[in-house]
This record gives sequence, C-alpha cells and structure tokens, in this order.
Amino acid sequence: MTDAGNPATSTDGAAGQSGFDLGVGPSESGAAYRVLARKYRPASFDDLIGQEALVRTVSNAFETGRIPQAWILTGVRGVGKTTTARILARALNYELPDGSVKGPTIRMPKLGVHCQAIMESRHIDVLEMDAASHTGVDDVRQINDSVRYAPSSARYKVYIIDEVHMLSTAAFNAFLKTLEEPPEHAKFVFATTEIRKVPVTVLSRCQRFDLKRVDADVLVTHLGNIAAKENVEVEPEALGIVARAAEGSVRDSLSLFDQAIAHAAGVVRADAVRQMLGLADRTRVIDLFYSLARGDIASAFREFRDQYDTGADPVVVLSDLAEFVNFVTRIKIVPALADNIAFGETERLRARDFAAKLSMRVLSRMWQMLLKGITEVQGATRPAAAAEMVLVRIAYVADLPTPDEAIRMLDRNGGESPVVPNNAAPQRPAPGSMSSAQSSAARTLSAPRAAAEPASRPQAITPMVDPTGAVPAVRLESFTELVALAGEKRDLIIKAALEADMRLVRMEDGRLEVALERSAARTLVNELARKLEQWTGRRWTVIVSNEPGQPTLRSQALLQKNERERAAEADPRVKDVLARFPGAKVVEVRKLALSPPDSDTVPDDQADGFDGGDE
Repeated sequence: MTDAGNPATSTDGAAGQSGFDLGVGPSESGAAYRVLARKYRPASFDDLIGQEALVRTVSNAFETGRIPQAWILTGVRGVGKTTTARILARALNYELPDGSVKGPTIRMPKLGVHCQAIMESRHIDVLEMDAASHTGVDDVRQINDSVRYAPSSARYKVYIIDEVHMLSTAAFNAFLKTLEEPPEHAKFVFATTEIRKVPVTVLSRCQRFDLKRVDADVLVTHLGNIAAKENVEVEPEALGIVARAAEGSVRDSLSLFDQAIAHAAGVVRADAVRQMLGLADRTRVIDLFYSLARGDIASAFREFRDQYDTGADPVVVLSDLAEFVNFVTRIKIVPALADNIAFGETERLRARDFAAKLSMRVLSRMWQMLLKGITEVQGATRPAAAAEMVLVRIAYVADLPTPDEAIRMLDRNGGESPVVPNNAAPQRPAPGSMSSAQSSAARTLSAPRAAAEPASRPQAITPMVDPTGAVPAVRLESFTELVALAGEKRDLIIKAALEADMRLVRMEDGRLEVALERSAARTLVNELARKLEQWTGRRWTVIVSNEPGQPTLRSQALLQKNERERAAEADPRVKDVLARFPGAKVVEVRKLALSPPDSDTVPDDQADGFDGGDE
C-alpha cells in the first residue's frame, strides 16, 4: 500500500467557506493556479452543503460518544465523499496547541495541530488508499499488519479507502475480521459510487451514509458566494445553467464554473455558458414547446431549423425540450417549484402559464413521445431529419384529444363526429393565440348537431340507405330493438350484457347513453360501439353517463315476474288451491296463447292467464 500523503502535494490545500486557506493563495506571484474545486473544498462540517442528514447524525454521535469503528459513504461523483472522509479524520483527531480539546469534536473553529496535514493528505496517521489501483489481498494485509500499532501523534489512526468496491473478493474477505474488531485507536472510512458491489458482510460492519445530490437552487447560492469571493461578475441565469448542468455534483458545478469564467474572459453571461456547453437557447426551446403545444408544425419546423443552423445538436434540442416538459409537469403538480431560482425568470413565468393551460395527459403524452424520439434520433443516420419527424408526431397529436375528452366533446355536440375529407388539411389556430391541446382538439372535433328527427318514428328495425348509396344501414328506434338486433346477430354475450349490465339513460339513432352496473366488463362500451357499427352500417357513439338511468331489462323482467306471482297468489281460486296443499307456492306464471274466438270452450283459468304452475 502506498501512502497517498505525498509531501509534494503540500501546496494543494483546500479552502473552506469558513475562510480557511490551507495552501498557497493564487494572489502570490509565481504560485500555480488552483482550480475552484480544490480551492473551495470544504474543511469542516459547517462547509458541507446539501448533506444535512449526515451532519446531524455525525454531530449527535460525536456529542454522545457513540462513534462507530467504520463508516461507508456512497453517492454520485462530486457530492463530497472523499472530502467528508477527510473532515471525519480531522474531527476525530482535532487538537489545539494548548490542549483545550480533549476528544473528538465536530466544532473546529480554527486550524488544529493536525488539520492542515490531514486536509492535504500527508498526515502519517491518516492513510488514504485508492482501491482502484490497490485491489489485491496483499494491500489489505498491509493494513491488517499496521492497524495493530498505535498512532504516532494523532488520537486515532484513520484509514480512508476510496472506491472500495474495486477491492477483490479475497481482499474483502481479508478485511472482515479487522473491520469487525479493530483496535480502539483505529477507524475506517470507505467511499464508493457503486454501493451494490460492496459485499453485505462489509456493509453490515459499517455505518452507511448516502450523500444525496445537491439541489440546483443550493448550488446556485453556493456558486454565487464563490463568485463574490473571486470578484467575478456573473449573470444569475448563467449560474442556473451551470447548476443544472452539474446534475447535483458540487465538484462538477465548480469545474464548469471555472471553465465558464475562462471562456467569458469577463462578465459570465448566460449566452456564453450555453455556447460553451453546447446547449440550445432556453427561450428558443420554450418557443419550440409553444409551437408544438399549439399544433403549429410549420412554426416548429422553422424554430428547430434556426436552432440547428446555429449549431445546436438535434439530440440536445429534444433533450432540452423534454427537460422543459418535465419542468412544466412538476410545476403543475407542485406550483411552488416555479419559484426555484435555478431557472430563469422568463422560464419560470412561461412554465407556470403552460402548467395552467395544459392537462396532465397532454404533458405525459409529450414526455413519452420525446423520450422515445430521443432514442430514435441518437441512432439515426440523419439526426436532424429524425428530430423533425419527432416534432411532427408531437404537433400532430396536439390536435387529438384523449379518449375521455373525446367522449365529453361528443356528448356536448350531440354525438355527431365531423366528417373530414381525406385530402382536407387540419385547421390550425392562429399563430398569435395560445390555447391548450384540449381546446384545439375541441375546435377540430366540434360539429353542429344533427337535424331533429321526425316526431313519429317507426317501431321496427328499419333498413336505411347511406346518402352515398354505398353502405346499407339499419335504424334503431329503441333499446328493445337494439337487444333484439343482438339476438338476430346471435351475439349472446352482447345481448346478455345489454339485458343485465346496462341501464338506459337516453337513446337516439347513432347515439346511446347508458349507465353501467358494477358487473359490466371494462371493454363493454368499446365492444358495443364496434358491434353496432358492423350491424347497422353507421358509426355509433356509446357514452357512459353518471345519471342513474332506467332499470336493466333483466331487473324489469324480474319485477314483472314478481308482480304476476303476487297477482296470482291474490286470486281466490289460487288461494283455495294453496290452502288445500300446505307448503305449496306459486313458482311461475305464464300467459298461454288463446284459441281463435271460440271463447265458450276456453277454460276460465286460461282465459285469466294462469296455468297450473303451482306446487
């Protein structure tokens, strides 16, 4: 194992926000420039940003003396795993020259005896090992051999092993006994980005801390403070772009900010940062979103081509568009997100407006199409053309309602859907007017109500000829005729569903409004509409209503049966029969067909409609 604390790195100190400068400052002539990620590396728990849970847990552990023998820190790159490990080592060994500090503490208001050497990775009792280059069992054996000896000058021997998941299986196994029962003077701090690759036997011997991504608004504030210390003038929108591009990584945000300062060579402006990162202009992305939401394909094409001609990558344009769709969706769910300072003022205002006008279904549909479209563009031989086809799909479906919206529109329009010629171009809203996809769809689907039908209607199933003369049609006048038609077509499943699962609300030719029983199948409405179109030669609209409607045909038949039975039981002759046969009851009442008017020969009981249906 090689000690990472090389004296050659003694000038590579880290400065925290608390004002510590642990190395040679850039102001000294001839000194090498230190990048912001190293210059402003946190030196104490107070300097850590976005990791409140870890700081609170470690603080309580130190104050109560419940300090474990090993920690494991996990998280994405740049959130502060190695930095936190060094801060832990500093806190464990914090000691002032006057000896006023007697034990581990998280309160480190000034540099202690061991602080600078620990933060510069050159302390003899704080050993750092990169497991990516020391993966074997021999490296772990060196730790096992050295851990038995007491520290030279510090309070604890601290072993910091970075990227611990890179250790081999044999190395992990060699570590287990030492990790479970280390000497009192030894502490271990592990850091990894692949926590799943660490054996469970190792995880169970450590206290685990998941360092989360830092929120973009926290990063913006952090970058603003650093810009003030560096005397760099920067636009707030530029800080937001850098913070979002860092994706929660503090180190990445500082590296990008360092690059932006060099790129701007003066005031750091948002346009310069976009150009540096290869991002599309955020305002133009919003304009593209606006055109797609209106279904204005021509305007969307022009905007995309303008961005492409200025050097924007088609994949980046679609990715930025998907990010804005996600932002609008989040604002629709949590309106307070519109106050996030990581986004520009124009972006927040327009996103709030879109969130109020677009439905969740429309936004979800756009997101799904963009997600699939980005994959297509990445694998296309002509990315620009593929991106344009993705925009065509999104703009086209902006005019199409979701199924429940279509049902409500047809209900409002009397069930008549418009007939649009195949060669007719879809109507588009005026470029200057903003409307949601629902209102656009409503304009597309709207049609005048059909002319009122004559008051007197035939009572039978009447064939009808389509105005074009091409398709023979059948006109249905009542729900009973519809059930009879299902019987004629020998579709017993639909017939049984009509009788038992549907309650008629209202019906006219071409439109049926019903209420459903709980026993109805989910596909019953769509299946009935398809069957009706096949049987009648016309398109039918079947609507599920919230009104109670009439009782089902089966319920009506059962009610009539019960009424006949009660009437029969009330007949004096039936009462006499039931009295003579105790326990007998009426189980069925049937009306028999009467003979031709030879009424003198008709039995009285048959004339009254009763048969011998008693027991």
